[in-house]
Amino acid sequence: MTHDYTVEGPVMIFMTTTAVDIDEELMNRCIVLTVDEGSAQTHAIHQVQRSRQTLAGQLTKRDRDHIRRLHQNAQRLLRPLLVVNPYAERLTFLHHRTRLRRDHVKYLTLIRSVALLHQHQRPVKTAQHHGQPVPYIEVTPADIAVANRIAHAVLGRSLDELSPPTRRFLLDVHGLVVETAKRKQIDRAEVRLTRREIREATCWTMTQVGVHLGRLVELEYVLQFQGGRGLQAVYELAYDGEGQDGTSFLPGLVDPATLSVPRYDANLSASTHNLSEPKRPQNGGVSVGYRSALSDDSLDKYQSKDQEEAAKEKISHIRVCAEIPAGRHRNPNQTIELAPAAAVAV
Repeated sequence: MTHDYTVEGPVMIFMTTTAVDIDEELMNRCIVLTVDEGSAQTHAIHQVQRSRQTLAGQLTKRDRDHIRRLHQNAQRLLRPLLVVNPYAERLTFLHHRTRLRRDHVKYLTLIRSVALLHQHQRPVKTAQHHGQPVPYIEVTPADIAVANRIAHAVLGRSLDELSPPTRRFLLDVHGLVVETAKRKQIDRAEVRLTRREIREATCWTMTQVGVHLGRLVELEYVLQFQGGRGLQAVYELAYDGEGQDGTSFLPGLVDPATLSVPRYDANLSASTHNLSEPKRPQNGGVSVGYRSALSDDSLDKYQSKDQEEAAKEKISHIRVCAEIPAGRHRNPNQTIELAPAAAVAV
């Protein structure tokens, strides 16, 4: 039976799976979170399970609804606000793969989400747009620092070619190889292990060893050889131990400590507070001339390099005229920074 659901966005989808490998198209569109299957986490879960059998644990269950309502009411304190990132153009991100186009949007949305959650700790500013006030808050370097920590743990894991369980299995096998090489006093590259040896030393099940070991062989983290007894396979670890601390990371992110508050000139038309109204009466006529120069003397008409340089010099002269209104005196030692076309031709 088919059920049709009509939902007004934005829409969020939560999915769970026990599969080791997730479809690439699905991972490209989702943020992947995994369960910690380490022994330390299992020990912590056992402690909580035991504490629930005590009087304090039984009373804590009665407080569950109260705590849930408290968190829901805290979320209701948030109101929809425009989030502006003044540091957006100085952010960095990996760009060597096509799927990073969507992951970059996830990173930018993560920064905005962190800033929105701190809206009561941010001053609410107001901009005028077509005569209408637009309230907004600005991203701070602290918001970017928090987003970077989350991106390292979440996006860094999503971009890893190994799933988290396979990565943990690889680290366990690496530890076994190092220990075996030390015990036998041989080079690490000379260590050969069977599936049974790996299974008994790592305490992974036969199914888990087969699935994860097959994935590592496919990606050439582990090399497979035929042993000396019939067709028994033995394995050599080709992994050198990079990232053996198990920490996920996303390279290429900017250091928030290097970011400073952008400086805006209140006299320019791109100023956030004054917008473009103060400069329109002064530059209106000049801007029209500027557009005419761009259309009539387009660089496409110049075929040679000398003519192209002459056209650029002409346009630069118009930019200088647009920046200095009539009757305003300028210090001869002052350097004028030419504004881009979009900033002049308003």
